[in-house]
Formats: sequence, structure tokens, C-alpha cells
Amino acid sequence: MREILTTADLAKASAGDPLIVWAGQGLGPGVRAWYDGDAVAVAAPDLSKRDRLAVLGPADAVARLAVEVFAEVGTSFRPFGDEQSIRELADRVPGLSFTAAFGWMDTAELSVVTTTAAWLDGDDGVEALLTEAGPSSYAWPGRSGVRRWAAVTGDRGELLSIAADAWSAPEIGFLAGVATAHVARGKGLAREVCGFVTDELVKRHGRAGLMVDRDNAAAIAVYHRLGYTYRYVAAAGFQ
Repeated sequence: MREILTTADLAKASAGDPLIVWAGQGLGPGVRAWYDGDAVAVAAPDLSKRDRLAVLGPADAVARLAVEVFAEVGTSFRPFGDEQSIRELADRVPGLSFTAAFGWMDTAELSVVTTTAAWLDGDDGVEALLTEAGPSSYAWPGRSGVRRWAAVTGDRGELLSIAADAWSAPEIGFLAGVATAHVARGKGLAREVCGFVTDELVKRHGRAGLMVDRDNAAAIAVYHRLGYTYRYVAAAGFQ
């Protein structure tokens, strides 16, 4: 196992894999990465609410590397990556269990959406809207890594639909915290605010990514229309 010390080497080892590059977070404070042959692992603390271990590579090689990484950083880190790889990893590492399947989506395209969405000066009203319409969101005002919020607002300035720039890496921005007020649903506002944030992230970082529940067909359809492609991913953890 050899540690990766630069973002250029991480991109090279992973062939620029967006999920791995995002997890690398520019190799900022607390983030560490390793490779062993064709296997790559990135340990990122407090990334999208979890200590995450992003993995990539052949199952046997990933399992060997993961065991060494767990010995280095501890078992609070939850492996995530391509679904089949995580299923096989859970079968190979004692004490590790498959926990969830979901989707990773990313794009390098501009959405070309016409919208009135804009960045907010602060986060007034965001928590109230999330409590109403997105209580399971990982992104909340004041949470580590959550940088700024965008919104479509009503005639009186009320927040109708919101999305956040959160846990963005230098090479790939991250969209999170999407919520639309119940009274404003069915008007395409989620597509507007997500299109605005997507375009802002692509312009700044070159690519945008997000994670989505696999059974959230409506959200996935919106993201597809904005140019995102879907990738089957999963997570595992120690009980």
C-alpha cells in the first residue's frame, strides 16, 4: 500500500474517476488516499455527513487495500463505490456489511435552463423549508462543508425551491440540499434551481456531481434532463 500525496497522482491512479476525485476533496485537511496495484481508496472524514472511504478497482485488490486502510484510519469510515464492488467487498472483509444502494450522478454539461434562481446572501428561511420539505437532507445551514444556498423565490421573497453547493472539491462541485415547498411543487422549480446550481458548479469546477436515492424517480428524471448520467453505487459499514 502506497499513500497518494497529490491530487494529480490521485487523478492518475483513478483514471480521473469522478467519484474518487470528489472524495479526494483536493486532499484537504484530514483526507488521505492510497493505491495498491489497480486499487484506490480515499478516506474523507465528515464528507456528506459521513466518514467515507471511496474505493475503486478489482474486488480482491480493493479488499486487500481496504483492510490495510482500516488498520490505518479506523472503522468509522464507510466504504462506498460501484455497487458490485461494495457487495463483493462486504463479502470479503470480516465484520463489514452491505448497508445501502443509491445513485451517483455527474455532468460536465451546462443545463441551459431559463431560471430566476440566484444565490442567497445568507441562509434565512432555508432551515424552515428543509424542515417542511426535505427533512432527510444531508445539507443543512451551518453543517460542515455546506458553502452556500441558491433559491427560486416568490413575489414576497419567500423561498420556494432551494439547493446547496456543499462538499465541493476543486475538480468537481457537489449539489445537495434540494427541497421545494409543498405549495410550489409541480411547477418545475426544482429543475430551475438545480439547473442554476449545476451551471454554477460546472463553470467553477468543470464538473458537477450529486447523490440520489435510487427510488426517487422524480428527482432522477430532473437530473437526467439537466444532463446528469446515473451510476449505481452503494455503501457498507461495520456493525
